[in-house]
Amino acid sequence: MTVAAAAGGALVAAGQTVAGALGVPGWGGEASVEEAYARLAASAMLPVSGDTRPADTTAPIDTSAIGGEQLSAQAASLPDLDSTSKVDVANLTKAARMGREAAKLERAVTTAMSHGAPKAVMYNGEALVMPTAGRFTSGFGARWGVQHKGIDLAAPIGTPIFALTDGVVEKSGPASGFGMWVVLKHPDGTSTVYGHINRSFVQEGQQVKAGDEIAEVGNRGQSTGPHLHLEVWESDGTKIDPLPWLAARGLDVTAATGSRDA
Repeated sequence: MTVAAAAGGALVAAGQTVAGALGVPGWGGEASVEEAYARLAASAMLPVSGDTRPADTTAPIDTSAIGGEQLSAQAASLPDLDSTSKVDVANLTKAARMGREAAKLERAVTTAMSHGAPKAVMYNGEALVMPTAGRFTSGFGARWGVQHKGIDLAAPIGTPIFALTDGVVEKSGPASGFGMWVVLKHPDGTSTVYGHINRSFVQEGQQVKAGDEIAEVGNRGQSTGPHLHLEVWESDGTKIDPLPWLAARGLDVTAATGSRDA
């Protein structure tokens, strides 16, 4: 009764139409407002089992409330909450994983360039860097009647040379023809050779990371000018063309540099 009385203002505003829709007799002069409230409250408090209307087995369950039909239709159209929740969790998990992977790659590239390497890329989850800030001057193949087993990147003496990727120092010091060199062995079995260097900053057996400064450009040995001579050896010792090998990994040492023999 207290709840019904508190709602009186709203019911008065609703008028006879709302009262009729609610099945309240005596509204509109046949009974006082107070009696109408009392009847409304009494009917609202009746138990469901006291409803004397004939049973209708074909009617939808409890659609007598205002908006009941719309609510029933909306509920029927809602997706399965368990399935939706599983999809949302899967999407969030995937997004979080991708975010962690992107952050890891970014850190790896940043670390690889932290010593001054001009460019770094990721290949199969590993960082690779441009070995020096030089200009491409000579490619792999026949040159001056002999086989040139690497590529040349011209740069001033003292220009830093960086480990192309993670590896272990196999050779560091004097080398026939190169004057001095550094040879790195990488986890995939390949080796990279850095020849004609001026100085080496690593020792045999030392572990290095992509982008570590391992040497500096020089003009030692059989050289016509300061440059880095870079070679790539397969695991069986076969010397391959570094240009396509580097390009396949996202490093183009010829880009915007032109070329000339040196």
